[in-house]
Amino acid sequence: MVVATVCAAQSAGVACRRRQIASAAGRRPQRVFAVATGPTSRQAAPAQPPPAAAPAPATQPAEAQATRPFRIPRSLEEVDNGQILGFSADLSEDHPGFHDPVYKQRRVDICNLARTHRIGQPIPRIDYSPEEVDVWRTVMTELQQLFPQHACKEFLRCWPMFGFSPDEVPQLEDLSAVLTRATGFQIRPVAGLLRPRDFLNGLAFRTFHSTQYMRHHSSPRYTPEPDVVHELIGHVPMLADPAYADLVHQIGIASLTADEKQIWHLTKVYWYTVEFGVVREGGGVKAFGAGVLSSFGELQHMAAGRAELVPLDVAAPLPRMSYKDGYQQRYFVLDSFEEGAAHLKAYCRTLHQHLPDDVRVAVGLL
Repeated sequence: MVVATVCAAQSAGVACRRRQIASAAGRRPQRVFAVATGPTSRQAAPAQPPPAAAPAPATQPAEAQATRPFRIPRSLEEVDNGQILGFSADLSEDHPGFHDPVYKQRRVDICNLARTHRIGQPIPRIDYSPEEVDVWRTVMTELQQLFPQHACKEFLRCWPMFGFSPDEVPQLEDLSAVLTRATGFQIRPVAGLLRPRDFLNGLAFRTFHSTQYMRHHSSPRYTPEPDVVHELIGHVPMLADPAYADLVHQIGIASLTADEKQIWHLTKVYWYTVEFGVVREGGGVKAFGAGVLSSFGELQHMAAGRAELVPLDVAAPLPRMSYKDGYQQRYFVLDSFEEGAAHLKAYCRTLHQHLPDDVRVAVGLL
C-alpha cells in the first residue's frame, strides 16, 4: 500500500513535499511506506521538485532505542488496521482537495467503508465517478508508455494478469482474488496510513493493506499520500510474482518479533526495496519498487541515470528516508533480483527465531 502503506511520528518520519496532518496524539505524522512519489509527469512538475518540509533524521529516533512492549499477533484478525496515522478522511490545508467539500466527503464515505469491513467479507466495491476514472486514465496511460523499457521483467510478466484498463478503476476484491490464486496474498482495505508495525505484521499473514480513495482531480499526476493508483499500479502486480511475494512475506514475518530498533531498520529495508527498489537487468537498471513504478517522473528520473546506484547491504545501517531533493538521489540496486531477494530473506529469517510455534504455523513456517 498503501504502502501500500504507513506513517511514523515526527521524530521517526520521512519528510514529504507537503505538510501532512497531525496525528490524534498531537504529533506530526510523516510518511514512511506507501508513498505516491510526487509528480508523475515532468509536464506537471516544476523544473526542480519542491523541497521537503524537513529532512527525516539520519539515525533512529531516541524514543525507538528503548525496548517497548508489543504483542505478537496470532492471526490476521489480531493485526490492528484501525490506528490510522494520517491521510484518512481529514486533509491538511495544503492538500489539493482541502477546499473541495465534495471530495472531502467522498473520502469520508470511502474511508468509512474500510473501517467497517470485516475479514472474510467481500471488499466493498466503489462506484468511481467519471472524474475519478479520468484521473486513473491519465496516470495509467502515461505509465504504460514507460513500462516496457523501464520496469523489471517480473512486473512485466505479472501486469497482464490483472487486465488493467484505462477506462475502469479496478476493484480491490477482484484484484485480491487474482493475487490469492497467484501467490496466496490478499488485499485488505484500510482507511489511511497504518503504523509501521501493523502494516508489516499484515504482510506476515500475506495481506496487503490498501486504500481505495482517489487522488484529487486537480492534480492527477501528484498526490501527497498513497491512493488507489499507487496501490494498484505500483504494488499489486509485483505481489503476483512468487519470488517477490515470498520476499515481502519474509519481511512481514521478521516484523512480528522485531523490537523498536529492528522495526525501524525493517521500515528502511522496505522503503529501499519494496518502495524504491531497482535491479540490474539486461545491461540496464529496471524498477521493481512501487514508488518508482507508479510515478511517471520518478521512472524518467531513474532511467536518466541522475541518481547514485549503491549496492544494497541489508544488514548495514541505511540512510534516512527523505524527499529533500525531490526525486530519489540514491537507489539501492540489486545485481539480480534472485540474488538480492535471497540476501534479504536470509536477513529476515534471523529475526524468526523467537516466534511461538502457533504463530509459525499461522504464517506458514511450519
